[in-house]
Amino acid sequence: MPPAGPSTSRHALPAWAVVTPERLGHIERVAALAAEWAEAMGTPDLERERWLRAVWLHDALRDAPPEELERWAPGTPGRPELRHGPASAARAKAEGETDRGLLDAVRYHSLGLAEWDRAGRILYCADYLEPGREFARPHRAALARGLPSDPDGVLRQVAADRLAHLVASGWPILDPTVRFWNSLADGSSR
Repeated sequence: MPPAGPSTSRHALPAWAVVTPERLGHIERVAALAAEWAEAMGTPDLERERWLRAVWLHDALRDAPPEELERWAPGTPGRPELRHGPASAARAKAEGETDRGLLDAVRYHSLGLAEWDRAGRILYCADYLEPGREFARPHRAALARGLPSDPDGVLRQVAADRLAHLVASGWPILDPTVRFWNSLADGSSR
């Protein structure tokens, strides 16, 4: 598939992105949800912009060929489909992104990260709760509605849901995910 076209606005994919039309729809829904939450939570404009930059970057290389993912994220542990976050973060950094919190949000959005700031937490939740996903729609919609008033509680439930899926799948649970969950469970996360 061809790379996405050049960015035409502040809230658009980078010119180097490789996404299908379906993936673009997903990213747009994640962005809409994050923007909705920012408005409901009275988030300052600069922080809202960070959230949205992370959203537009998180799946920018999700549909890239394996060779490109390996080029940008060599030796990334776990299943191949987990490479797109680290690859997108590495590419964004190479293109000049310097916000470490934003880069960590993108890099670990599929896994979770105990050290995340709010941008990572919002991306993690919005990526899971966006309304275009087919599974558990009523449950996820209720969580999405509740996030502005209880972001930490919703984050914990999203992490629990995602962890339960990993356990049921039989896939290995990588160290960042274990540390993320433990930080939520013992209350040591920010």
